[in-house]
Amino acid sequence: MYYLVEVSDVVRIPPNKFREPLEKSAMEVLKETYEGVMNKTLGGILAVVDVKVSPMGKIVPGDGATYHKAVFTLLTFKPVEHEVVEAEVTEVTSFGAFLRLGPLEGLVHVSQVADDYISYDGKRGALLCKNTKRVLQKGDVVRARVVTVSLSSGSFRDCKVGLTMRQPFLGKLEWIEEDLEKARAPVKGAKAKKAGA
Repeated sequence: MYYLVEVSDVVRIPPNKFREPLEKSAMEVLKETYEGVMNKTLGGILAVVDVKVSPMGKIVPGDGATYHKAVFTLLTFKPVEHEVVEAEVTEVTSFGAFLRLGPLEGLVHVSQVADDYISYDGKRGALLCKNTKRVLQKGDVVRARVVTVSLSSGSFRDCKVGLTMRQPFLGKLEWIEEDLEKARAPVKGAKAKKAGA
């Protein structure tokens, strides 16, 4: 899920940025410091959106830079357990399917794809359901539920997100439509109820 988070910190403005407007210099420094960083509390920091900097700064002996209090807004992405997401399949392997979740990739293990026997077709790069004849391959759009999240500080690559598609109304969007049509269809042999009966 995406969040806008307001953060306060002290920003160091180096001497080579003194000729630029303070807000612009602070924005550049904050972007270099925060963007692309994974934080366990905030999630993945995608962008610094806005900054307000105190014009009064401090100078530390031995350092030519000025230090200013700043309040800024960050755009972050943090997957939450039990959250339902729609995502595109980016890769299919013998052990599952990888889904694009904003800046992260999550894994749907082969055992969590469907309530069916699943086999991997290496030539097509697809997972095949034996009984229903359904196929999951790269480029498909699916709905999945986040079941595990392991965020580590530092890099987006070190984060792990586990997903499932084995619950009602989850899976490839076409599969969900098929299931809904089956549920809406009248049951064979059932008689229509009379009004007032």
